[in-house]
Amino acid sequence: MGEQAATVHVIDDDAALRAALDSLFRSTGLATRLFGSTTEFLAAPRAEGAGCLVVDIRLPGLSGLDFQEQLAGLGVSLPVVLMTGHGDIPMSVRGMKAGAVDFLTKPFRDQDMLDAVAAAIARDRDRRAAEGRLDALRARYATLSPRERQVMALVAAGKMNKQIAGDLSLSEITVKIHRGAAMRKMEARSLAELVRMSEALGA
Repeated sequence: MGEQAATVHVIDDDAALRAALDSLFRSTGLATRLFGSTTEFLAAPRAEGAGCLVVDIRLPGLSGLDFQEQLAGLGVSLPVVLMTGHGDIPMSVRGMKAGAVDFLTKPFRDQDMLDAVAAAIARDRDRRAAEGRLDALRARYATLSPRERQVMALVAAGKMNKQIAGDLSLSEITVKIHRGAAMRKMEARSLAELVRMSEALGA
């Protein structure tokens, strides 16, 4: 099964530009969704799979910049590429500081837009992969007994078996058994990996 085509969400009030971008992205195998305003985008059902937003800085209603800064609060984690007029460079810098992948000054070259979108989609795929790994880690952590979790946390805090045994009023042998079970269930190949997992989980 091939990877699902990524979706570029274009938000611009200029219908001609939306149509041009639609044709550009589709020519390279990307799926597109076109919106005349941020309100339209927010009202539409969310697309599954990787993607990015291509947003004009100047939009009716909520500006592209304000929209970008509110995205996380709106539960949207798609990376953003900003389109800007020549007078909007200071605004664009603000957009980059707020996490935009790139900003392109109109009129931009097709290749520059495609490169910016490719970088944004790659960032989104990386984020999704990391979230998938964390979900798998959480699922494995959920299989640990309360005692195994305690031992894992103390191992991650740098304590030796003897200290853990003292902290939990257990024998050292019992601590070793719990530690071994935690490593097996977490699929950790080494103690260092178990510590990294514990940090990733915030355990």
